[in-house]
Amino acid sequence: QVQLVESGGGSAQAGGSLRLSCAASTSGHGSICMAWFRQAPGKEREGVARIWTGSGATTYADSVKGRFTISQDNAKNTVSLQMDSLKPEDTAKYYCAARPWCNTWTPTLFNYWGQGTQVTVSS
Repeated sequence: QVQLVESGGGSAQAGGSLRLSCAASTSGHGSICMAWFRQAPGKEREGVARIWTGSGATTYADSVKGRFTISQDNAKNTVSLQMDSLKPEDTAKYYCAARPWCNTWTPTLFNYWGQGTQVTVSS
């Protein structure tokens, strides 16, 4: 069983920064894929960044590439999402998710989810 608890988020001005963290309880699991998704009102949930905890390899959605950075702190079992150069279109509820392999962005194929944290960016 994997339990995920997000923290961080909040409000920022366009061009500003926010940092999200996901505390992962992965007892009994080896390397896994940790990802951040977001969902804006009326829109589908979309993946924005993912990391393979074994090697630290990362992948980003084109919409956030160069602005968002996903990282892991193995000592704290935490995955973070540093969001810089924020845009109003980044406004959404952000979710941490996990699955065995980093070979898909399909939300329904992610086995574990956090409760989500709101990010609001004003212009």
